[in-house]
Amino acid sequence: MSLRLLVSLRLHICKRATIGGPVRIAAAAGMKSRIRGDAGNSSKWDRSGKKMLLMWIIFSSSLCLMVEGQMKLSPETVQKWAVSFGKEISALSTRYSGAKLLQKKYKDIEAAVKIEEVVGEELAKKFAEEMEEMLGRKMKSVKRLAEAAEDADLYHEYNETLMFDYFNSMLINTVDGNGNPPALGGDFALEKNEHFNKLPVNTQLSNIQVPTNVYNRDPDILNGVYMSEALNDVFIDNFQKDPTLTWQYFGSAAGFFRLYPGIQWIPDENGVVTFDCRNRNWYIQAATSPKDVVIVVDVSGSMKGLRLTIAKHTINTILDTLGENDFVNIVAYSDYVRYVEPCFKGTLVQADLDNREHFKLLVDGLHVKGEGKVKNAMKESFKILNEAAALGQGSLCNQAIMLITDGAMEDFQSVFEEFNWPERRVRVFTYLIGREMTFAENVKWIACNNKGYYTHVSTLADVQENVMEYLHVLSRPMVINHDHDIIWTEAYMDSVLPTTKELFNSQAQSLLLMTSVAMPVFSKKKETLSHGILLGVVGTDVALKELMRLAPRYKLGVHGYAFLITNNGYILSHPDLRPLYKEGKRLKPKPNYNSVDLMEVEWEDTEEKLRTAMVRGETGTMALDVRASVDKGRRVMFLKNDYFYTVINETPFSLGIVLTRGYGQYIFIGNVSVEEGLHDLLAPDLTIASEWTYCETDIDPAHRKLSQLQAVVQYLTGKEPHLECDAQLLQQTLFDAVVTAPMEAYWTALMLNTSGMDEGVETAFLGTRSGLMRFQRYAGVEKRIGKTFLTSTDMENMFTLDHFPVWYRRASEYPAGQFLYYMPRQETRDVFRDYEADYSATLSEEEVELEAEEGRGNLLRLLGMPPGSILQLEARPMLRLRFLYPSLFSFSLRCHSSSSPPLFFPLEARACSQSIRNPL
Repeated sequence: MSLRLLVSLRLHICKRATIGGPVRIAAAAGMKSRIRGDAGNSSKWDRSGKKMLLMWIIFSSSLCLMVEGQMKLSPETVQKWAVSFGKEISALSTRYSGAKLLQKKYKDIEAAVKIEEVVGEELAKKFAEEMEEMLGRKMKSVKRLAEAAEDADLYHEYNETLMFDYFNSMLINTVDGNGNPPALGGDFALEKNEHFNKLPVNTQLSNIQVPTNVYNRDPDILNGVYMSEALNDVFIDNFQKDPTLTWQYFGSAAGFFRLYPGIQWIPDENGVVTFDCRNRNWYIQAATSPKDVVIVVDVSGSMKGLRLTIAKHTINTILDTLGENDFVNIVAYSDYVRYVEPCFKGTLVQADLDNREHFKLLVDGLHVKGEGKVKNAMKESFKILNEAAALGQGSLCNQAIMLITDGAMEDFQSVFEEFNWPERRVRVFTYLIGREMTFAENVKWIACNNKGYYTHVSTLADVQENVMEYLHVLSRPMVINHDHDIIWTEAYMDSVLPTTKELFNSQAQSLLLMTSVAMPVFSKKKETLSHGILLGVVGTDVALKELMRLAPRYKLGVHGYAFLITNNGYILSHPDLRPLYKEGKRLKPKPNYNSVDLMEVEWEDTEEKLRTAMVRGETGTMALDVRASVDKGRRVMFLKNDYFYTVINETPFSLGIVLTRGYGQYIFIGNVSVEEGLHDLLAPDLTIASEWTYCETDIDPAHRKLSQLQAVVQYLTGKEPHLECDAQLLQQTLFDAVVTAPMEAYWTALMLNTSGMDEGVETAFLGTRSGLMRFQRYAGVEKRIGKTFLTSTDMENMFTLDHFPVWYRRASEYPAGQFLYYMPRQETRDVFRDYEADYSATLSEEEVELEAEEGRGNLLRLLGMPPGSILQLEARPMLRLRFLYPSLFSFSLRCHSSSSPPLFFPLEARACSQSIRNPL
């Protein structure tokens, strides 16, 4: 039967016992418990030369033992402790968890439960179709924007002297030194909106952002802004048709950026906004087709000083315009030709983030020397491109050479006659570096006779604008043929759009993974049609978190999950993708977070069969034996996983889902009346997974402030009948609410028991596959050791979009009817630091697993010493133990000793063994 629930207990117990006496510890059946205790006085080592060991016994509740004295321990004594401890902790677990009662309730309704098998192929197909539908709505919105922009330009007559005021997002709602609003500023209504990350926005208007290095009243800017005013109505109409849309935008080839909804854009501390939409990946990919690029850089002696600095910056800027669908190499020349990366000799490599960053490091180390001979360098570049085309490698689309030099003196015409004329299949773009214009005509001739573009870069400030010109040239065939190719970007974290302090400081929102869908906008005017004029790019963002909601966790089971990859094999979304690292108190993206290959997380796919099939857009299934990590990688589970994968049509993405043999294969369906279920759903001890979608609250703006539990109640009571809710999930949630309802009364009765509770019991709680949780706080917050446990900050122990709670996952792999005990390590670190502070000791630690079944205690591993050694115990534990049910009783025993004479000798003792092994 599919796993339905886990119950747990937290304890904090402080008892005193003497060695040889009973150790009183509490546990919870099927629940999680924690034990922790007060510190006792320290003992001093006997200086008679006898060996002694200071041992801390760590449980996950608050056990406090204070033992002083010296004695010899026999294996029988240790065995007695283990059995006594096992019985007492099992009894305590059973009492405070109420697991037996819950077992009985599920047993009573067993006949009314229907078990269904989960068919992975059908589930993957259904999820993919729903994702295709969702992404299709985004593409339709972008197409409407592109059509509106092209029509607006068709009927707009360019006016060199146009005077037009618009809302500049940097200047709105500000005043000058005299208290007056600046030009292009003024009042711009903003209101916090739940749908847009609680940012102040204006959903009735878009506004304009202009980079600091672009004049905001340039005629091209004013004409473009005036023309694109027509997009306002389309933005609003799109948002009404699809309320799940987020940011919509138009990035102009002139440099301005129109964003809906309108926001206030905050510059950096220097008053500068470096954001330029033309540098964004969605703009570059939409504006051009995939391309093969060979960058040829002059490193002869004449390129020294500022010229070399400008050349390096030009190379880096070109690299920044490349993406995963492009291929690149860099050749340097002086007296001879050399590859910047010798390992890439004679070939093209994918321009992914890792390779681009690698090239940048190598370029930074370039030095000048000798005489510049461009002829051989051009020959080598053509050979690279010709070989790639002949072998069907590279992008199989555009090919270009980027020549960066301060002049060309050789007779180079013969190279083009041999390799590129008359077809001129390879475009050559030239960048003349420095203020010297002596060889300008030669460099210009190279570009103009090879369908390229010539630019003069005399300062560092010129680099950005001049490099971007090549994109317009490469886009001309698309413009002339009117190829409106829709592109999807790889996953990225955009903490720049929108660049507001409020969003940037919100770690949860500014670092959301997303993908963008974009489309080029062309001029349709007859007089310029043959010129191939790119007006800009329109697009919208899709948060991958929202896309993955279409593969709900409850359908995949406790260990199941869904993931997305691109046609390059890079991960869009995967529960094991960890794109952030912590620097101080802030989270930051890892350098290569968006170029993580599927092989790096599904590493059991050693033959790359899964990756290859998904990259090819195939549909199929396969099985793998995997080792899954839990508890932040501290523990490993061995699972048998079935993988089901298929392509998402009209996108470059493929979807995979994983079902684990056992709990992932089946789901059982219970049924109760709405009235009965609703009554128990309103109990104060009950919560449901806040990140799951029981009801869709993001469609109607009036619903966006509702929590999931509030939305469910509003829907079931008929107050909001138009809410779109998951009927199957609601049915399961109501069923679980009814079956688990007696636990509230049971736990409450324990608290009201006049005989009192065992000291240190903190929390009892349970969870079900529907994301429902009940919990009872046996101790007030001032007495609880685990103050953050089951709070909004304790995501590891909650049902989230990415995973079931860690205690749920661990216990699910243990036999039903048994207990799992474990120590939450993150809550014991302060104790370890306290110990170090008190004793100035270097700590060592050993994990010891304890196993208990129905009151029997088995000590699998125990710390000890050679027979006859003297043991001094200061059992001063201040740690907690969690009890999970159903599961095996398994917890960690930590022992710490100082680095001075006392030694640490591991022994092994079993309840059924005849002897203790010799120390290791």
